[in-house]
Amino acid sequence: MKILITTGLSLLLRMSVFAQDPNFYIYLCFGQSNMEGNARFEAQDTASVNPRFQVLAAVDCPDLCRKKGCWYTAVPPLVRCHTGLTPADSFGRTLVENLPQNITIGIVNVAVGGCKIELFDKDNYESYVATVPDWMLNMIKEYDGNPYGRLVEMGKIAQKAGVIKGILVHQGESNTNDSIWPQKLKKVYDNLLRDLDLEPNSVPLLAGELLNEDQNGACSSMNTIISTLPTVIPNSYIISSAGCKGAPDKLHFIAEGYRELGKRYAEQMLLILKASSLGR
Repeated sequence: MKILITTGLSLLLRMSVFAQDPNFYIYLCFGQSNMEGNARFEAQDTASVNPRFQVLAAVDCPDLCRKKGCWYTAVPPLVRCHTGLTPADSFGRTLVENLPQNITIGIVNVAVGGCKIELFDKDNYESYVATVPDWMLNMIKEYDGNPYGRLVEMGKIAQKAGVIKGILVHQGESNTNDSIWPQKLKKVYDNLLRDLDLEPNSVPLLAGELLNEDQNGACSSMNTIISTLPTVIPNSYIISSAGCKGAPDKLHFIAEGYRELGKRYAEQMLLILKASSLGR
């Protein structure tokens, strides 16, 4: 009986391993409203999306015929049912355009407009949630009250299909001038890798700058703090927002700005992938 059980478990393990496609590159995305997508997507964003670019639905969206935990062609919205254009849209499109035909890109995006980085602190998020306004609470409830937990849950589902190749974050407006923000983000990063059974510092983290000073960004001073992230997380990269066009509210990007910012995330990731293929 022991032999039969052991054989059965070994078979299941092999089936699980074979189900994971090494050519399915997964990218986890999280943050606040600019990662959620504040601008409305346009016809060019929804037309002719390559099926090699996939999104894992993090919430149920009956009107979009999407079910949580299932993969779909990455036609926006990529976050929740009524969110807008996000940097992840052009990030995925750019990767698909520049990688071999056998590579598929998958996005997992969990973001909440207006939130502090504390929302993704697995140990202390509940005390933070207790302080947020009702409009934000409603968004958090879509993730069963725990966006970090939902990101991990979806990350584990994604790992059954592919391999996590990177983490994208765009957050900081609500933590402007918080000098220990890099350490707070490092805690989230370390917890993510640990909870997804990934080696410490093994996954590159790409952090986008907030709306730049050249766009009169209200929180552009935070970019100085964001720039110090590589001293705290060695495997991290800063994505410039210089020249990415902003909205009149001085907080968000317009659709054109999101497309350019997402392209820059992708260009950095392509450099990372190339260096990795060369064994650097």
